[in-house]
Amino acid sequence: MILYRLGAALLCLLLPVLSHAAEQAEQPKPSLPDPLSWGALIQLALGLVLVVGLILLLAWLVRRVNGVPAGGQGMKVLAALPLGQRERAVLVQVGERQMLLGVAPGRVSLLVEFEEPVLDSAEVRGAAFAERLQQVLSRGGER
Repeated sequence: MILYRLGAALLCLLLPVLSHAAEQAEQPKPSLPDPLSWGALIQLALGLVLVVGLILLLAWLVRRVNGVPAGGQGMKVLAALPLGQRERAVLVQVGERQMLLGVAPGRVSLLVEFEEPVLDSAEVRGAAFAERLQQVLSRGGER
């Protein structure tokens, strides 16, 4: 008697699962579109163009809103020389003046403001800057 009741209870529990499986087997499975069809490739390309265009538009808007000059008008870094792990000497040209700045985390200090240009902005090279800086600083100590 107990086995009969246990079998009936088990049948009542499995009946919804079995009926659901039968319904799934009867329904035709939807066919997926071919991912390499022309329509799919065109849709992919248009989506990519849209995303890249949106990124460029947002970059342009950020520049306009923040007021960042497009080419650093009137001010440019001519050279930089690392002095330590996080410290460096940077030669900056503002208009016709050149300044040597000491840059460290959280601090920028004016080291020397040159009366005449130390480097021509057309001839700037990393190694040439280091040599020229040594020459100018050694000449400055002799004065």
